[in-house]
Amino acid sequence: MGAHRARPVVGLAVGRGTGGELADVFETVLTRIGLLCSTEIGITRSPRTYHSYSSLNDAGGTERIRRLTEEDADHYERFCREQANAGVSAVFRTAINAQSLYLVRERLQAVKVDPVTPSLLLVRDEAQGFYTGENQHTPDTVTRTMVFSKEITEKVLTFAVRRAWAEWPDDGPARIFLAYKFHLLDGAFGAWVAEIAGRLGVAVELGQPDTVNRNLVEHGLAPRTLLVAGNEWADIMHVVLLAAFGGERQENRYTENVHLHPAVDGLVEYQTVHGSADDLAGTGRVNPTATLRAAAAIAERHAGCPGAITAMEQALREARDRGVGTPDAGGRHSTTEVVAEVLDALDPAPDRVSVAGA
Repeated sequence: MGAHRARPVVGLAVGRGTGGELADVFETVLTRIGLLCSTEIGITRSPRTYHSYSSLNDAGGTERIRRLTEEDADHYERFCREQANAGVSAVFRTAINAQSLYLVRERLQAVKVDPVTPSLLLVRDEAQGFYTGENQHTPDTVTRTMVFSKEITEKVLTFAVRRAWAEWPDDGPARIFLAYKFHLLDGAFGAWVAEIAGRLGVAVELGQPDTVNRNLVEHGLAPRTLLVAGNEWADIMHVVLLAAFGGERQENRYTENVHLHPAVDGLVEYQTVHGSADDLAGTGRVNPTATLRAAAAIAERHAGCPGAITAMEQALREARDRGVGTPDAGGRHSTTEVVAEVLDALDPAPDRVSVAGA
């Protein structure tokens, strides 16, 4: 008798807006992929439904918003730590309020990773800078205090270089750009980068965001470009980079948030690039493509279902070829109808490629 294989388990965290609908999609699709590769995949769902920006504003009052923001952050941080301690390596999270989310990212030292194209790997520094920090309120004034540190900068750059080598194992990154507003930091950030790059044995080009934008416009992308960026720039530019170089829309993409804190080392959070879409909640019109892709990626990378990503891409192509899509993608179908069409394409029929054999 062969050795018993432990059941893979993934985490699930759900925000308001369309979070509940997309969580249902994720559970349904992940379970189906597991069945197709003869693997039972467990799902541990956080007991709290986290606020979106819109639902927080509906809560009323700055003090109440501050309290709920902190409660959501504390709860989600505990959930991530509990999953990591239990040996869970992946969490799928729908969109939640950014302020709560960035408190967690700062505490758990997160970076966001997106291979925008085969030539461009984007690593967003979510662990420091303006998107992190704390607010202090006085009448008619909000003072936000944030930190940059050499320690975090080294963790982020070291991870980014290692991930780039995983992306391009034969040659590694050809060019490494850093896009930060470093002119505001008294020369300290540039000195850190030079020292860290020297230890890593890599050449790094540190640029102001407007300089990086100009170079991208003027010269385009060099092959095997690693772009490491502060969120002050990268959050805005992410969707632009997807459209300009990848020919993609944010509604179709997921990203990985990798936590670098030792307490959660190895935990990867998958999320859709699009937000909570509160205006679509309950209408059955939210685009499930990014969630479908995230479910396939988690199944393949964290639950032992080889071929899931390729099979999902094939199923999505078949659905598109038949004109199936939500209204934002030019179709006339509901979320449920799109998911059903894609799942039908995943079914192992004689003329189809199974997940295990994709």
